[in-house]
Amino acid sequence: MRRMEPAAARLYTRDHTWVVVSGGRARVGISDFAQKELGEIAYVELPKVGRRLQRGEVGCTVDSMKTSSEIYSPVSGTVAEVNATVATEESCGLINSDPLGDGWLFELEMDNAAELDYLLPEKDYLAFVQGN
Repeated sequence: MRRMEPAAARLYTRDHTWVVVSGGRARVGISDFAQKELGEIAYVELPKVGRRLQRGEVGCTVDSMKTSSEIYSPVSGTVAEVNATVATEESCGLINSDPLGDGWLFELEMDNAAELDYLLPEKDYLAFVQGN
């Protein structure tokens, strides 16, 4: 499993998905706010490697004890890698304990880096979830 550079800026969607870009790859996960809203994660259905996703298309599903939530792809691209660790019932709790790190969901080979312009920088996202 490849590690992303720690200096890369995290960008967010208003649907509470984050992305960190390294080279032409975008690592995708859910925000801390989203994991708190979902509650205890019980199951994750990840996309298949090789699947093409359009920005805004459902990339995967996260089920918690409270609800099921569709996770939308923040950018278009081809799924290059999935975090198989969070796909197991024993380890999907990583999404709760480390949503911005080891609890990531999938990586895309991006089609169009210009789509990153539609995402929010972290300070703007935090203001959004705080209602400011």
